Amino acid sequence: MTKAPRCDETVAWTALRGHHEAHGRTLDLRQAFADDPARFSRFSLQAPEVFADLSKNRWDEVTRRLLLELAEECQLGARRDALLAGEPINTTEGRAVLHTALRAPRGAGPFSADVHEVLDAMLAFAERIRAEAGHGFTDIVNIGIGGSDLGPRMAALALQSFCHPGLRLHFVSNVDGHDITPVLHGLKPERTLFIIASKTFTTQETMANAAVAREWFVAHGGRDTARHFVGVTTNVEAAAKFGIAETFGFWDWVGGRYSLWSAIGLPLAIAIGAEGFRSLLGGARAMDEHFATAAFAQNLPVQLGVLDVWYRNFHGFTSRSVAPYHQGLARLPAYLQQLEMESNGKGVDVEGRPLPFGTSPVVWGEPGTNGQHAYFQMLHQGTDVVPVEFIAVRTPSHGHADLHTKLLANCLAQSQALMLGKTADEAATEQAPTASKTLDRAVLARHRSFPGNRPSTTLLLQALNPRSLGALIALYEHRVFVSGAVWGINSFDQWGVELGKALCNQLLPRFQSGDTAGLDASTAGLLARLK
Repeated sequence: MTKAPRCDETVAWTALRGHHEAHGRTLDLRQAFADDPARFSRFSLQAPEVFADLSKNRWDEVTRRLLLELAEECQLGARRDALLAGEPINTTEGRAVLHTALRAPRGAGPFSADVHEVLDAMLAFAERIRAEAGHGFTDIVNIGIGGSDLGPRMAALALQSFCHPGLRLHFVSNVDGHDITPVLHGLKPERTLFIIASKTFTTQETMANAAVAREWFVAHGGRDTARHFVGVTTNVEAAAKFGIAETFGFWDWVGGRYSLWSAIGLPLAIAIGAEGFRSLLGGARAMDEHFATAAFAQNLPVQLGVLDVWYRNFHGFTSRSVAPYHQGLARLPAYLQQLEMESNGKGVDVEGRPLPFGTSPVVWGEPGTNGQHAYFQMLHQGTDVVPVEFIAVRTPSHGHADLHTKLLANCLAQSQALMLGKTADEAATEQAPTASKTLDRAVLARHRSFPGNRPSTTLLLQALNPRSLGALIALYEHRVFVSGAVWGINSFDQWGVELGKALCNQLLPRFQSGDTAGLDASTAGLLARLK
């Protein structure tokens, strides 16, 4: 792959700056819809399992064309092909990035024999645990952190209606004892299976919690550690020393935040079964093929990725709110925080040059309708513009049709309200029941007006099931890659995670010794108060 120019070195970037100044900055969505009755269809895309309405975003045909030209100039197609082919695009660690190989059919991807050997073994183990539910294990405790927790935890909640009714899943990640203590309370050692998920089997938080779990197991009469503890790791020797006999491995070309598809997905596989897990992989694979083959003009990950660049670098929007209108997706915003901010929260390009432009936005959110009664006030009337991503599911997995209709109506109403807003003149004609009777009507109208023209994207799923969830997650993975490729950064290392870990290891002995020599005054003072 030839060296690609960085985005700010391209002709398209200069053209986008001019376009933003002349048209993009002042684009009004209400006028855009009035001028173009076909705007919805023109800015909507159908990808595998996911329909996207991009029409309520602050862009027009010229914007989109220039953004796609930017992607072409930055050689996005060649970068994508290098990713999928297993070239070592993670240059700072000299590694390939092949999470897509984990969902490729047998014989259709790199390292296929290795991938399917582990997958088959993992799914056979999962089916064995499921078959014994009721007279074997009843509780599965996954101990991991970061990608070893966020992915399986998010997916297990999302697919709760597909989970085995005789098995309860628990997740422990935080080294804070307030996390593991309530999980262990009430469990029976003879009915509990612990999954210790750490690639190196040295992750500080995971191994500390694993030690607590083993101590609890033995103290409460547990026997046969090898049967009740299983490892997801490549360090088989360390796992054996811990007392684990059965392990499932993965490879250095699987990054933590992309590891749900690997043996890290073991707790999910136990919960939803082999067929469900293969369906999850199938949905992701369908999105992989869409990303690999669809022209940029019809490629949903590409469109979302370049739209993120448009908002971050030209409009200056520094965050994005994710609002899933499905309670099962409650953990999706937390999952996406790691996926996007750990991937693209970088300050230098692939050559180590400092970046003169912003990269990852802050990603945050809560499920609707809870978010409406918390932070939506700021979205509607605050001084910052925050693009919102709504996710709606057409068919629920429960039988309460009236509730689901209300949920969907709220979702559509919020995106509509963000776009339309309300003028002070319109507010002045209304009689709000809780409004002051003595405040000047013009002043009150200004309090009750909304600027509108606030952008949003709506993603629609027909149903939330293993296949659609797999496609949705893969969509986000590829979208993050697209924006990172345009920015010219390495989206697959995470050196920012390491410094705090190193300093923690240096501080731990000081809690025993009380030695504060060489510390800054703040850290020394806090350590003294905490010791």
